[in-house]
Amino acid sequence: MPRQPRRKSYSKVYHCMLRGVNKQDIFFEEKDYLEFQNIIRKTKNNFLYQLYSYVLMPNHIHLEIKEESQKISKIIHSVGTSYANYFNKKYKRKGHLFENRFLSKNVETTHYMLDLVRYIHQNPLKAGISKMEQYKWSSYLEYFDDMLKEEDKITDTEEVLSMFATEKEQARKEFFQFNAKTLKFRESIELMEYEMKSRLTDEEVIYFIKEELEIYNIQEIQKYNTKNRDAIIRKIKRIKGVTQVQIARVLGISVRIVQRACCQET
Repeated sequence: MPRQPRRKSYSKVYHCMLRGVNKQDIFFEEKDYLEFQNIIRKTKNNFLYQLYSYVLMPNHIHLEIKEESQKISKIIHSVGTSYANYFNKKYKRKGHLFENRFLSKNVETTHYMLDLVRYIHQNPLKAGISKMEQYKWSSYLEYFDDMLKEEDKITDTEEVLSMFATEKEQARKEFFQFNAKTLKFRESIELMEYEMKSRLTDEEVIYFIKEELEIYNIQEIQKYNTKNRDAIIRKIKRIKGVTQVQIARVLGISVRIVQRACCQET
């Protein structure tokens, strides 16, 4: 089946993610992280895009990019290919470094854009790797460091800071407070479900329900009592690659019901 074309973001802002094939690490030492940062720097010069936030995790990457003269697909293809060539040559390996084609999601509102900045910066914290202010491989510190030379910066911080205050120090103070807060439940669910994972089709989810749970009339689940229905929802949610939105769609129930059921799991 041919791939569906990516839907264009009217804001031109995208949340892009790359993950190592089979979830393998894509950064082994400091030089690897530095090389990826250098590739970002070069491609920004070539394609003139803006980078609002990023994080380089051991086996995956998050980038929040606003395209300008070139389409996002060309930008990420250039970034991914350049790093894969470097990595394969250095570690004497062949084949794909990243899983499939990159994942991307449109960022159409200011609210979502800021939540995404925070989500990206909190990745090392949520993974138990490091505090945000101690992690070297994200855009977080660039928002506070005036000592960085212009040629060393890869993040475009001005537009994001201007959304907090017109005066720079006040904007930084509010930005710091904003990043320190945990995402609200609904925003967290939406962003986390777009984390780097393989997505199952609705047909595959339905197959699991029928074959593994032995429920052959899926619409009947709507009629179950709350306790039994929620138990089924939690069993489905444990399948890798299934989202809460997808469960709601397959079962014909509201997302809110699915969210509540999943919250009850201990």
